[in-house]
Amino acid sequence: MKNVLAIDFGASGGRAVIGSFDGEKITLKEIHRFSNDPVILGGTMYWDFLRLFHEIKQSLIKSKEYGEISSIAIDTWGVDFGLIDKDGRLLENPVHYRDKRTAGMIRYGESRIDSGEFYTETGIQMMEINTAYQLLSLTKNRRDLLDRADKLLLMPDLFAYYLGGGIVTEMSAASTTQLFDAREKKWSERCIEALGIEKSLFAPIVKSGTVTGELSAEICGELGIAPAKIIAVCGHDTQSAMAAVPASGESFAFLSSGTWSLLGTQLDAPVITKTSARLNISNETGFGAKTAFLKNIIGLWLIQESRRQWIREGKEYSYAELESMARAAEPFMCFIDPDAPEFTPAGDIPSRIREYCKKTGQYVPKTEGEIMRCIYESLAMKYRTAIAELERCTEKTFDTLYAVGGGTKDKFLCSLTASACKKKVSCGPVEATAFGNIAVQLIALAEIEDAVRARKIIASSEATVLFTPENTEEWDKAYSDYLERVK
Repeated sequence: MKNVLAIDFGASGGRAVIGSFDGEKITLKEIHRFSNDPVILGGTMYWDFLRLFHEIKQSLIKSKEYGEISSIAIDTWGVDFGLIDKDGRLLENPVHYRDKRTAGMIRYGESRIDSGEFYTETGIQMMEINTAYQLLSLTKNRRDLLDRADKLLLMPDLFAYYLGGGIVTEMSAASTTQLFDAREKKWSERCIEALGIEKSLFAPIVKSGTVTGELSAEICGELGIAPAKIIAVCGHDTQSAMAAVPASGESFAFLSSGTWSLLGTQLDAPVITKTSARLNISNETGFGAKTAFLKNIIGLWLIQESRRQWIREGKEYSYAELESMARAAEPFMCFIDPDAPEFTPAGDIPSRIREYCKKTGQYVPKTEGEIMRCIYESLAMKYRTAIAELERCTEKTFDTLYAVGGGTKDKFLCSLTASACKKKVSCGPVEATAFGNIAVQLIALAEIEDAVRARKIIASSEATVLFTPENTEEWDKAYSDYLERVK
């Protein structure tokens, strides 16, 4: 029995999972769970890196109860980074991608590099949260910080470095930066130079599944644990999840459902065309240097942040209660564009939804249930649009959408997605990111042959639930109304 440890960070929480492989199935055991709470200090929103690193240490301590682990690997959200100096010291806590420092940076960046050329080189969706625009804001407003920095490490590699890993950038994480050449699979010197950033800031890129070091003697001594290999799996959690999609063939559509919804397909090469640029579709890189051709869509963030607002108002709704309210509300009363810019920042999402509906001449939702129904149906409609765009760009047709991740626990959203998209929706595994993280570790340790075998093992390790479309004529009519409201 081979045991490995996956540390999976999401935008709102993290957990440590031990994966045990007996040669046929992977068994998961969650040993530690913790919140991931950003901290606003002096007007800047930071990730609490020190606290999160402490939680990794707690995970390692708890792992001792389950015997020796062979390796550890970390996956996180994309785009964010820390800066270290030449002595390896962290210059400041990494800044959150939702921080206001990138406001207006896309327009500012157009004076440095044409947006069309930017997309042609990187194949990445234009979003102000991207690493490129975070760095551009530093060149404009905090050049002194960049001057003191020796290397930039994206979040999974930053955590791994302080555990004992090398100064490297894992390929899937690099592909989220909008500074990565999607075709050549290397840093884009053209984009880096155009934005006025020093090329020396960027660490060498390594493929997913690379052993980058070993838990340091200092960490092992402090925690009383044995050394273990540090493996750079698909550091971007979406790509770890994609590695676990239990599809039987090479061609499939997937939805990684969490705080963000990432809807896409796996390809052998990027699709970078005028159409994909106009539709703002990303070409990220996954395991085996495969292309993840996908759309970034605001996902359960809308529900999570609405719940936080209602809690601030003294209404302690559970997610199950919110789902029940949505089920009980009248369907197709109003819609939003989930990706409208007003829904990206933290704050009072319910009020913003009402304001959106008012300015677009729709019914204005009054109750919490009506707001939730609006969110659910709008997400399902957005998924339908995204799938149509993927099929248009790839000239493929998908009859099944493989939904993975925490969002698949919400059966109401899964059923609405099947009906809206007029496709079967296969839901599971819920723990896709952990499965993918663990599978890549096992491939690196030569316990599993390749990604194809890993998918088969995962499919046999976790049950899935299939949803089929219902009331498609009603959904077609509602989709026409949706498109009219969000153009």
